[in-house]
Amino acid sequence: MHGLEGRPERAFLVTVQFRRRLRSSETPEIPPSARIARSAAAEEQPLSAEQRLEESQAELRELARSAGAEIAGEFVQQRDQPDAATLIGKGKLQEIAGAAAAGEADLIVVDHELSPSQQRNIEAEVDARVIDRTQLILDIFARHARTREGQLQVELAQLEYLLPRLGGRGIEMSQLGGGIGTRGPGETQLETDRRKIFRRIRHIKGQLEEVRRIRGQQRQRRESAPLPTVALVGYTNAGKSTLFNALTDAGVLASAKMFATLDPTMRSIILPSKRKVLLSDTVGFISNLPTTLVSAFRATLEEVQRAALLLHVSDITSPTAHDQQRQVEHVLQELETASTPQIRVMNKVDLLPDEQRQARRNTENNVYVSAIKGIGLDDLLSAIDAQVQIDAIQRLRIRVPQSEGKLLAQIEARARVLTRAYHDSSVHMEVEAPESLARRLQPFTVTPRVPKRQKQQL
Repeated sequence: MHGLEGRPERAFLVTVQFRRRLRSSETPEIPPSARIARSAAAEEQPLSAEQRLEESQAELRELARSAGAEIAGEFVQQRDQPDAATLIGKGKLQEIAGAAAAGEADLIVVDHELSPSQQRNIEAEVDARVIDRTQLILDIFARHARTREGQLQVELAQLEYLLPRLGGRGIEMSQLGGGIGTRGPGETQLETDRRKIFRRIRHIKGQLEEVRRIRGQQRQRRESAPLPTVALVGYTNAGKSTLFNALTDAGVLASAKMFATLDPTMRSIILPSKRKVLLSDTVGFISNLPTTLVSAFRATLEEVQRAALLLHVSDITSPTAHDQQRQVEHVLQELETASTPQIRVMNKVDLLPDEQRQARRNTENNVYVSAIKGIGLDDLLSAIDAQVQIDAIQRLRIRVPQSEGKLLAQIEARARVLTRAYHDSSVHMEVEAPESLARRLQPFTVTPRVPKRQKQQL
């Protein structure tokens, strides 16, 4: 986003870390497939508090840059617990105010969710616009929403976020003057009359229900034929869209910026068994993903909920790959998909030193790939083939008259032909075919001949 003079806004970043360990009751349960997948990252050591802080800072920088900001400065604070009034304490707030002014910052971004009163109190002290992590992510989502559905979902999340913050802000919240964190539905929807906002929220929810209804109809048509969905999930910027393009040649935008993919895309791919599945590219997850976003994007994430298999894409070069995996698993648990079978796809293996890359071994639940270089994609397709249970593969011996040209063409297109011989105007084959095709082939199935000695024993 650009400032009033046409230049990018200058953002002063504030990262706060609270010295409190995650209670065991808060730790997301890890499904069996993910537990197996995690063994691939067993050599990863847990990050120290300092490393976690550095990663939080790096992630906040990327979020700010993805929103179009220049970094004016940074401030880091560690506290035992949050300050009720200002989150970070009044003394530190004065330091931040001075540093932000010296850096000519247009706004201050706090890497934590702020209550409405905390946001007002901080703004009163620093005399500058203040947005929190949720508002920053919402702004990035607003940038990248291309379809009507995506725009509706972003608007719903923005309205539900802004509604409790209208009190005490007056006309300031309704007049969107431009800038990061202010990109939104428009001033007519953000007037301080709460009834208008509630009506708008109800209207959007109604439209999204219509989206769900249409999706449901499309899904019923897909499910009438056994065409399972395989969904790509993972931390933002793990390379999901690059992998999607590599497998489908879809030409989906693949960008290093966070949340470059917002609107879901689906394409069909052919597995080694010649079965067809739908591959779905989805929005990337992130640590502390705002609840409003998970709720608002439930229509989009239904493809994840309905998937027969999840491809959990991880950036193998990230020092926080282990933590990022846990964050994705936490969101999957919120979506009630923790029990869905998973394959962990360890992406960007081309960036590893040769020795490390050669030491990596694929397993049933872990596949090492480089989406951008095309490394390991055949192994990934084979792993998907082994995991997908819908329209299961059957081995058959069949004899098909050569006059059945249409059926023979279907066999070539949808089955793996293991052996083939021609006798008496018929084609004798041993094939591996999906169940849907195997049913059609039943009239042509050949019963294996039992040797004479076995007959006498019977």
